[in-house]
Amino acid sequence: MLRATPALVLSLMVAVAHAQLGLQGVRVPLPLPQPLRLPAPQAPLLDRTLQGVDLQSATDALERARQLQVRNLIRGNRTTLEADPAGAAMVRNEIVALSPSDADLALIQTAGFSVLGVRTLDGLDMRLVILQAPQGMSTVQALVRVRALVPAGSFDFNHIYGESGTASVEATGSEPAQVAATEQTAALPRTRLGLIDGGIDDAHSVFKDLILHRHGCGAVRVPSAHGTAVASLMVGRSAEFHGAAPGAELYAGDVYCGIPTGGSVEAVTEAMAWLVHERVAVMNVSLVGPPNVILEAVVRNVISRGFIIVAAVGNDGPAAAPLYPASYPGVIGVTAVDARRHILVEAARGPQVRFAAPGADMVAAKSPQGFAAVRGTSFAAPLVACLLAAQLREPDAVLAARAISDLAGHAVDLGAHGLDPVYGYGLVAADLGPDIRLAGLHAR
Repeated sequence: MLRATPALVLSLMVAVAHAQLGLQGVRVPLPLPQPLRLPAPQAPLLDRTLQGVDLQSATDALERARQLQVRNLIRGNRTTLEADPAGAAMVRNEIVALSPSDADLALIQTAGFSVLGVRTLDGLDMRLVILQAPQGMSTVQALVRVRALVPAGSFDFNHIYGESGTASVEATGSEPAQVAATEQTAALPRTRLGLIDGGIDDAHSVFKDLILHRHGCGAVRVPSAHGTAVASLMVGRSAEFHGAAPGAELYAGDVYCGIPTGGSVEAVTEAMAWLVHERVAVMNVSLVGPPNVILEAVVRNVISRGFIIVAAVGNDGPAAAPLYPASYPGVIGVTAVDARRHILVEAARGPQVRFAAPGADMVAAKSPQGFAAVRGTSFAAPLVACLLAAQLREPDAVLAARAISDLAGHAVDLGAHGLDPVYGYGLVAADLGPDIRLAGLHAR
């Protein structure tokens, strides 16, 4: 068997990273299958492919590719975006304050800051205040200044969070077999699912007659490839296609709305608060970005109230720095495997990984009426969210912990025994990845 050269592997990984930054029926198994431990598999694809390649070097290549995409995003929107000191994208001249007192806010305004907006986070007893830096003061200087004025306050940049996967069309020429909904699926109580992502193209046939609650963008609908794909993997259903929870009720928060500042901390946290207000117990966030004290505080608040946040761990490589929100304590970080149960070469590793799920060699809905092959941790996370939502109908901290523990007990342990940094507790939702043979075909 030919061995891949280090140069070839690095070239492949960079190409994957570039694609991922552009931009996936089947029923939830109830009860979950009995615990299963397989014999130790062959060395994972990552380990075999990267023979002779330093993992840090490979990760550096992936991270450089993503940084290039971030720079291109900023370059195309210089009036609204800029890079923070670590190179992450953020909204220019804006600082986010979390629940400042009236006295502290008055002090900040006296220093020359103006208030651009206030968002009340219903259900979380929090509010976001968006501050504009004084004229002539850089965004970095502004953050230093407000933190000096109110040392006990919570302030940070209005960072931008991006998608964590890609979709591409590859015609296969094969006609898939039809899959009809089973009586068991039809009889299940309706599951409610939360999604924080881009907009959904609800004109696609897989969303016909489904209950979709939308949030964000005012009265304007701005469908996105990523949001449509992830939503289809959760609730989509048609003659040939089923998501992991076909026909479930979906609460979808669009945090992008087709604007340059889409995916901001302000938009993501407000969408989380909306889902809390609607009491949607499990929410999927297939977005990644830098650490941010505002986002961290909101995530901590949401989880403390008995909600489950499921998030993609990201595709910056096996030795990459942690990405967020997946790496915050209590968040269920999800990695991705291919059809052979090998970890994706680009998938992040670390203590943030809780579960692995299919994230390649499968398809999702693609506008206007087709299906596309998908790849990335973005598309593994929604499958895990569906499994957890089937067990947690209402937010409850005790029941949430039990649902996570039960899922861990039914995971297929593919890596080191127990919780490990590659597969987490192991593989779940192994049979929930829609058939790759649908790629490039027209939906019926």
